[in-house]
Amino acid sequence: MIALLVGGAMALFLSLVGTPLFIKLLVNKGYGQFIRDDGPTTHHTKRGTPTMGGAVIVGAVVVSYFLTHLVLWLADSTHPGPTVSGGVLLLLTAGMGLVGFLDDFIKISKQRSLGLRARSKIILQGIVGVLFAVMALNFPNSVGRTPASMNISLVRDIPWLDLAFAGTLVGTLLFIIWSNLIVTAATNGVNLTDGLDGLAAGAAVMVFAAYMLMGIWQFNQSCGSVKVTGEVCYEVRDPMDLALVSVTLVGALVGFLWWNTSPAKIFMGDTGSLAIGGAIAGLAILSRTELLLVVLAGLFVIITMSVIIQVGFFRLSGGKRVFKMAPLQHHFELKGWAEVTVVVRFWIIAGLCVAVGLGIFYAEWVVGL
Repeated sequence: MIALLVGGAMALFLSLVGTPLFIKLLVNKGYGQFIRDDGPTTHHTKRGTPTMGGAVIVGAVVVSYFLTHLVLWLADSTHPGPTVSGGVLLLLTAGMGLVGFLDDFIKISKQRSLGLRARSKIILQGIVGVLFAVMALNFPNSVGRTPASMNISLVRDIPWLDLAFAGTLVGTLLFIIWSNLIVTAATNGVNLTDGLDGLAAGAAVMVFAAYMLMGIWQFNQSCGSVKVTGEVCYEVRDPMDLALVSVTLVGALVGFLWWNTSPAKIFMGDTGSLAIGGAIAGLAILSRTELLLVVLAGLFVIITMSVIIQVGFFRLSGGKRVFKMAPLQHHFELKGWAEVTVVVRFWIIAGLCVAVGLGIFYAEWVVGL
């Protein structure tokens, strides 16, 4: 628990102090956000606002994670240090953040709405996703447990949904595909949500806080632990280290929100949205809560579905629309809701989704007993 307090506080401090310094750097460089002309007219005043703030979030998380382990090791030389699970999760987070950074940098340097070409972006995301999936299935610990498994999971692995039903090689390939589907869905969901000041960051804080709580619970009820008194336990590798990464993400995002709430002094850009989406997906896979992610990240799912519905109906109906504009948050803006009103109400929805997700997680354990 001390590690969580140290890690969260350190990430909060680094983000809170580092963000204004990064804003100053971006302003001096003249790097500002390009705003779509077809969006709400109120957004035109945001043109030129510094972006790529996700770099501060990722940096704060990575530095805090390793510094926390260093501080604990200096205090106690028997401290085990960073884990494989924490490492592969940070790899996915930073890797996706790097792809987003390249996309943002091209946009702002060329002052256009298109960054990386779609094909290049997909390839780069695919490389990061495949590398994560392969590493997550390797590096077994003393009891043979790897960071991820080839079972599809809800709140734990589902025995009859084993992707290795036709052999290890086929299972590995299916897991890589399954893992990349989750990563793609999560990154796109966060990216689509990141359209209003503080919306994506605030919603993500709640999701990461949930994963922190679940990590603590899984650690206390880990299979083989002397603390487990019943038959129900969790076969999650390094759950407390996953909780540490989660709390550093909470701290970094809260510090960033200080500068990102309306009126935003900086945007996270694709650097932040892709990194956050990658972290959410990675936590779902490594904590064996893949299907539960649909509930926990319900706001991101709803906003993603609004785009799918809008595009699908537009094509099938010959040009008609369900919403005034997609993603969904812009629909309510065009209906006359103030931006802050949309953000706060969507935060409430995100909080309710997280509460239901945590309820399902705990209820399964209670029923399992």
